[in-house]
Amino acid sequence: MREFSNLIGGELRRTERMLDSINPATGEVWARIPRSTAEDADAAVTAAREAFPAWSAMPAAGRAHFLRQVAGVFATNARELAEIETRDNGRIISETAKRDVPGMTYLWHLAAAECGAAVEGKSVVLGPDSLGLTRRVPYGVVVGIIPWNSPISTFSAKAAFALAAGNTVVIKPAEQATVSTLRLGELLREVLPPGVLNIVSGLGEEAGDALVRHSGVDRISLTGSTETARIVTRASTDALKPLAFELGGKSPNIVFADADLDRAATGVTTQSVFTANAGQVCVAGSRILIQRTVFDEMIDRMTAIAGRIRLGDPLSKDTTMGPIVSREQFERVTSYLEIATKEGAELVFGGRSGGEIVDEAYAGGYWVEPTLFATEDNALRVCQEEIFGPVAVALPFDTEEEAIAIANDSSYGLAAGVWTRDLGRAQRMLRDLQAGTIWVNTYRKMPPGLPFEGMKDSGYGHDSVLANTREKSCLIET
Repeated sequence: MREFSNLIGGELRRTERMLDSINPATGEVWARIPRSTAEDADAAVTAAREAFPAWSAMPAAGRAHFLRQVAGVFATNARELAEIETRDNGRIISETAKRDVPGMTYLWHLAAAECGAAVEGKSVVLGPDSLGLTRRVPYGVVVGIIPWNSPISTFSAKAAFALAAGNTVVIKPAEQATVSTLRLGELLREVLPPGVLNIVSGLGEEAGDALVRHSGVDRISLTGSTETARIVTRASTDALKPLAFELGGKSPNIVFADADLDRAATGVTTQSVFTANAGQVCVAGSRILIQRTVFDEMIDRMTAIAGRIRLGDPLSKDTTMGPIVSREQFERVTSYLEIATKEGAELVFGGRSGGEIVDEAYAGGYWVEPTLFATEDNALRVCQEEIFGPVAVALPFDTEEEAIAIANDSSYGLAAGVWTRDLGRAQRMLRDLQAGTIWVNTYRKMPPGLPFEGMKDSGYGHDSVLANTREKSCLIET
C-alpha cells in the first residue's frame, strides 16, 4: 500500500501519524496520507514566505515559463492522475480522463498567458504636473482549501492563478480525497522552485485550522460547505485576511414548455445531478422546475434516461455513475431518502442504496441509485437543503414569474439552468435569477476564462489572476 507525503519547501515530508484513504467503490483502504499537525502547517507557511520575495520579483514571463511546465506535467501524466482521482473519490474515469485533467492542462496554460495581467496598471493625468498610477501587487502567501469532489480541478484553479499573480501557495486538500493532490506535489516539485507550492494534508480541525489562523497567511480561498466557510471566517478574523468562498448550492434547473424536451431531459439528468459525480457537485441542478403543461412528459423522459444509468466500476468506460465519496456522506445522502418520504414527497424513481444495487465486487462501496422525488412544496427540506448526492426533486410551475419566485426561494445562489427557445424569456431569466452562473440550454459547462462566483450562502469572490492581486494607487508630481 502506497504512503504519500506532504510537500513543504520543495521536500517530501512524512508525518508520524497517517490517515487511511478509502476507495469509495469498494470501501477498502488503498493508500495512506499524512495527518498533519499545526507544526506541519507552520513549516509550509514559513517555506512559502521564504520563497515569496524571489517568486514575486520574477518577471511575468519567467513565472509563465514555470506554469507552462506545470501544464506539461498534467499532459504527460494525464492517465495516471485521472485514475488516482477515480480511485480516491469515485468520480468515473470518463469524467476524470476526458474532462478534468485535460481541462486543467488548458487552465495552467491560460494562467501562464495571464501572468502579465498581474503587473498591469493604469495611468491618469491629474494635472500638468501630476500623474496618478496604479500598480498591481500579489498578496503574499495564499492558502487554498480544496474539496473532495474535484481535487485536481480546484487545486489547479487556486494554485495556477495565485502563482501567476506572484503569490506563493499552500494547498490543504480534503482528507476524504487527498491522493491526487499529493501525487501532484511529487510531480511538481521537479519543475517549480522550492517553497513556491506547498501541500499539507490532514484534518480540517487540525492542519486546516492552523493554516487559516496563521499570521503569515495573506489570503484564503476556500471551496467547500457554507458551514466550513463560517468556521474559516471566525478563525481568520484576528488578522483580517481577505477571503474568497465558493460554497454549496441548491440550484434550480428550469424547463419551459417551449424547450427542446429531449435536450432538456438529458440536461437535467446526465449533465446536471445524477451522472455528474453522483450528484456530488456544488452546481448540481437538484431542484428541477418543470412547466406544468409538460410536467408528466418530462418526468417520463427523465425516468427513461435514469433507467439507462449504469453503476459499477468507476474505472470502466461503461460506467456512467460512481459511488458516494465516503461512508459519512453516504449516510447523509440516504438520510434524505427517509426525510423526503416523511415530508410527503412522491418517489418517482430510485430510492435504493447499498451494495445490492451493484456487482458483488463493489458491494462494500457507498452506492445510492439515481433518485427523483416530486412535490409542489418548495419549503420541504429536500428542496431547501444541499444533499450532495444523486437525489433531485421535481416541482411544477405555471408562469415565468412563478418559476423565478420558486427558483429564488433558497438561501443559496450558486448556479441555475434555463431551457427555452424564447430568447426574450432567456434574457429575463438571466436578469432575474439570483445565481452567480446561469446556463441557457446547457448545464455544467465551466470554461476557465469565465469567473465562477456565488451569491447569498453560496459565497463570494473567485479565483483568477486579478483576484489574487491588490491594487496600489500612486501619485507623482514634478
